[in-house]
Amino acid sequence: MIYLFSIIISYLLGSIPFGLIIAKIFNKGDIRRVGSGNIGATNVMRVGGLRIAGLVWLMDMAKAIVAVLIGRYVSGEVFAAWCGFIAIIGHCFPVWLRFHGGKGISALFGVMLAINPILFIICGIEWLIVALGTGFSSLGATVVFCLIPIFGFVTGIGVGLAFSAIALLCFLRHRENIYRLIHGTESKIQWKWKK
Repeated sequence: MIYLFSIIISYLLGSIPFGLIIAKIFNKGDIRRVGSGNIGATNVMRVGGLRIAGLVWLMDMAKAIVAVLIGRYVSGEVFAAWCGFIAIIGHCFPVWLRFHGGKGISALFGVMLAINPILFIICGIEWLIVALGTGFSSLGATVVFCLIPIFGFVTGIGVGLAFSAIALLCFLRHRENIYRLIHGTESKIQWKWKK
């Protein structure tokens, strides 16, 4: 029962729509009605700037970190990684928003930080270099999705399998972005501190 309870809590943590909540707190309206319609940090930046988007990013990371810590407390590193995966599912498919959530990248970084801080640093630097260098956040994210299974299996088979599941989920959530990248129609990030 404690395993099931941990999984449910991980999902509910992940499903907290911080992008929607924080945008409303800062009087930016319903972000589902602007830009991409997504509740993630990238869309929040379109309406609220980098400062508010950064807060959303940190909160989305935090909820995934808590899920990992719960899993680690209950049954060690492998279960912790799977609880992180469940939190990302909650982030992408929140029950409160009829299962229309974010794309998982911020929660993914939270899982990485809690499981493997070195991987978090490597992927964070990679994402920043690619996103700043090309202007495409989704391109940096796609490279991250390719890297995390490799580092996961270096950590252990169980963690590698969990990270592979996370990568697959995030690839699926970014499939439209990847399609637009291939066809040269993906929009670039507008880096603005505030609006």
